[in-house]
Order: sequence, then structure tokens, then C-alpha cells
Amino acid sequence: MATDEDVQARGRALSSPVRLRILRLCLHMARTNKEIAERLDLNPATSLHHVRTLLTTGFLAAEESRTGNRGAKEIPYRATGLSWGSKIPDAAPIFVETFLQEIDGLAPTDIDVWRLGVKLNRKNRDEMMGKLREVFEEYAKREADDDGTATSILMAHHLDRTAD
Repeated sequence: MATDEDVQARGRALSSPVRLRILRLCLHMARTNKEIAERLDLNPATSLHHVRTLLTTGFLAAEESRTGNRGAKEIPYRATGLSWGSKIPDAAPIFVETFLQEIDGLAPTDIDVWRLGVKLNRKNRDEMMGKLREVFEEYAKREADDDGTATSILMAHHLDRTAD
């Protein structure tokens, strides 16, 4: 059972868009700190700081070390999946910023976007959100397809105060 201190440390670890992006990078493929730094255009020391934070909180796990191209020892890291059920304080701004960083540079044709405006009472809104959550949960629990392409989805729900 996680202590309050563990929960707080995990919340802090997930409060960084960079760390969320590292988890996404390492979800389906183990990557070394060097590979993470290159993919995210980070200084390797900065990347290592984030990797160590994710390691100590259980969000990343180190795999067996290997020898790199120049004979140096490399440690690949893989996301543990612990982040899926973890609570993140004030998650909306962090998720939106992470999403914006992840889509930066993508062609508009590489992003599917839907926007829906509905007027629902609490019961029907809760029903809709529950169904959407079930779909996310179902796919989050599936094993990755060997022939699949990494995909990210951000869903945001908010009350539209200007429409009433």
C-alpha cells in the first residue's frame, strides 16, 4: 500500500510534461537516456534527472544493461504502466501542455480532432463520461500490437459557461 508520501511523490513526478512524454516514449519500447534525450531534444543530464525521478517513483523500470555502439554501458528504461491509474493534481494544464508539445511539428493531417457541444443533465453527462472512460480503460489494458503504431489520445471535458 502506498503511503501519503509515495502518493505525493508520484503526483509531483507526473506534474511535468517532459516526464509524461518520457513515459509515452518508453511505453512500448525500452529506451536509453541518450535515446530519450535525443527524441525530446534535451540535454542528457536534464533527461537523466527526469528519468531518475520516474525510476524512484516506480513509473519507469530499468531493463538489463547493454553495450552501446562505442562500448559504453547503456541502460534501457521502460514505462511500468503505473501512471495510468495515478492521480495528478491539477492535471488538465499539464495534460494540455504535454499534448501541445507532442503535436508540435505534426502536419494537420496527422491529427484527428473532434469537438462536440451537447447539453446534458448530470445523469446523462455522467453516463456519457462513464462510457468514454470504459473505452479508454479497455484499450489501456490491451497488450500492444506487434505490428501497431504508437498512438496518443487526449480527451478533455469541460462545462461551457458561455453557452448558458
